[in-house]
Amino acid sequence: MTQPQTASPDSWWSREAGARDVLRVAMPLVASSISWTILTFIDRIFLLWWSETSFAASFPAALYWWLLVSLPLGICMYVQTFVAQYVGSNQPSMVGRIIWQGVWLAMAATPLIVIGWWLAPYVFEWAKHDREILDEERIYFGWLALSSPALLVSYALSGFYAGRGKTRVVAAVDASAALLNIVLDYWWIFGGLGLPAGGIAGAAIATTVVTWLKVAVYLILVLQSHHRQQFNTGMWRIDRHLLGRLWYFGGPGGLQIFLEVGGFAIFILLVGSLGLVELAATNLAFNVSSLAFHPVMGLSLATSILVGQHLGANREALALRATWTSMALACIYMAIISFVYVVFPDLVLFGFFQVESTENRQEIRAMGIILLRFVAAYNLFDAMNLVFSFAIKGAGDTHFVMYVSFIMALLLAGLTWVMRTVLDLGIYECWTLVTSWVSLLGVIYWLRFRQGRWLSMRVVED
Repeated sequence: MTQPQTASPDSWWSREAGARDVLRVAMPLVASSISWTILTFIDRIFLLWWSETSFAASFPAALYWWLLVSLPLGICMYVQTFVAQYVGSNQPSMVGRIIWQGVWLAMAATPLIVIGWWLAPYVFEWAKHDREILDEERIYFGWLALSSPALLVSYALSGFYAGRGKTRVVAAVDASAALLNIVLDYWWIFGGLGLPAGGIAGAAIATTVVTWLKVAVYLILVLQSHHRQQFNTGMWRIDRHLLGRLWYFGGPGGLQIFLEVGGFAIFILLVGSLGLVELAATNLAFNVSSLAFHPVMGLSLATSILVGQHLGANREALALRATWTSMALACIYMAIISFVYVVFPDLVLFGFFQVESTENRQEIRAMGIILLRFVAAYNLFDAMNLVFSFAIKGAGDTHFVMYVSFIMALLLAGLTWVMRTVLDLGIYECWTLVTSWVSLLGVIYWLRFRQGRWLSMRVVED
């Protein structure tokens, strides 16, 4: 392996792997993440306008669906790391092959979704939610489940562009899909133009239709003739060796997402046992927190891509620099958004309460403002969690991430269960737990990053 090259003396902004380079890759991914953040944000606003019960039910149902797809989703997302390292090591003919291995894994995961669909009623009943919330959760989840294969395939195909740093294409597809989804959301939730109001089912159907349309768009783009010639994107056959490598390196990353989402899902389900107001306020706080989380997620994805490309070319110093640059940008953004959450919470809550006020909605708003302070407290640690974990995953250090996620998910789920069922503690004690949990994750991944073992790792063959 070559020695890390000496850092350039240029400015923080203009040097290689500096702020300009990171933002060039990151901004389209941030825009893509923001487009889906806005979609989710507006979707929840529409559902709150429609019904407090639908609003409360949408988050735990969506989280359970996300839990089911998270393991294969993490593997499909890892396609972009392979693409980045193949491009960095000048092996373009391998790019198309790895993309199709991700597609085949996505299709093979469908039985998992079917099992989860069958278990859904038992999961929601175990959480002891109110009967009216249970009925809405089943409806919302049932329709979302139909979009699962499309979601996974779209992530595998988008890795073709994201891994090569062509993130504007991903942003354009995602933003267009999000805009269409918002239009269909309003139409199919409230009805009009000859269609009856669909309520919470209409929201889920809109998401399902748009997700399948994204698959069609990506297939058309990826299979263009010049891509088939340069990157072998027509090579759709199963490659057992390559499939095994994708599973070996991507599987732990998928398990990480599964475990962390699982811990959060159990947290949400148990908090839901406190009542409608507590569940709706938690839903509100997590939805507003997506304004902080998803842009930094886009930045972290860019970090993973840049780390993969630089390590593929054996430029370890630039991989380090790109990560620290991303961390600085993430901290700046998180500091600003956290300030807004604490000092001007109504700026981000405004749209949720533009319909006739009720006693429940006043309680939800008051509790939601307090919960946003918890979000502000852990935001900087969440930035550390995202940027550093994606950096080491971009190198191939996915097994460490898996082990940490396993321990931390058990910790969150177990302590939440004790706090609710044994100690009978309330909403604010539970949120104190989540804040501490996220903060600890950020510190753990920062320490692993500083060890530097990831600098010698690679996921592709020489």
